[in-house]
Amino acid sequence: MIQSMTGYGKSTLETPDKNFVVEVKSLNSKNMDANLRMPSQYRQLELPLRNKISQSLSRGKVDFSLSVESKTAESSSKINTKLVENYITQLKTISSEDDKDFNTLLKIAMTLPEAVSVDKSEIDEAETKAIFEVVQQALQNINEFRSDEGEVLKQDFQTRISNLSTLLEKVKEIDPERIQHVKIRLRKGIEDLKENIDENRFEQELIYYIEKYDITEEKTRLDNHLAYFSKTLNSSDSNGKKLNFICQEIGREINTIGSKSNFAPMQKMVVQMKDELEKIKEQLLNVL
Repeated sequence: MIQSMTGYGKSTLETPDKNFVVEVKSLNSKNMDANLRMPSQYRQLELPLRNKISQSLSRGKVDFSLSVESKTAESSSKINTKLVENYITQLKTISSEDDKDFNTLLKIAMTLPEAVSVDKSEIDEAETKAIFEVVQQALQNINEFRSDEGEVLKQDFQTRISNLSTLLEKVKEIDPERIQHVKIRLRKGIEDLKENIDENRFEQELIYYIEKYDITEEKTRLDNHLAYFSKTLNSSDSNGKKLNFICQEIGREINTIGSKSNFAPMQKMVVQMKDELEKIKEQLLNVL
């Protein structure tokens, strides 16, 4: 079962003292790239939260946010009165007469560094448990979202692989015609030269030429790669990197068939196969 790297999950939890809200968004990325936003007093939980996100989501560009709303009148934020007064004094010295309105200077001072400090007291066990509970729910929600998106991707991949298999069968059907076309073209080339030839030598050269452009192995390998892609697609684990490796092998065989075909109808089918493969590659970028 494949999963998309694109997802969204949100969860809320209400306790007697606070409301916790967690949002998790993810996009595709080669590795785990997590950006965490949370109130500064909860920064002590950043490392264990990063580990939990990494274990749950594995890969992707993840945007995590934790917001906390207190229900009590008390606030952990305190105004550094002396520092703010000092800021205002300094601002007065560099302001014009028109700009020395106290309220204006106060607004500016309150935006300056450390004008407001936050009580960084230790988070108790109950609050920590509540945070990890709401995070766990949000991660579960985003994984469900990813699975739903993965099912859509899977259906698209199955359609593309089926199209490639159909085109491969058409290639097999016209391959004898291609070989006959090669023989006729070589014979015509000789006749145009108006040269007498040794028929035995001609047959030997013809065999060599046909063997050089034989695509039997490529057809067999491409068949196997398509089957392996479908098998991996239906496995229990989501492995976008493995699917991408198989996709590269599929592309290699298609390119070889195209370079050996030397026959316009087959080359047309090869172009269609490449188009289907490019669509698979684009979607694979988003598979976990």
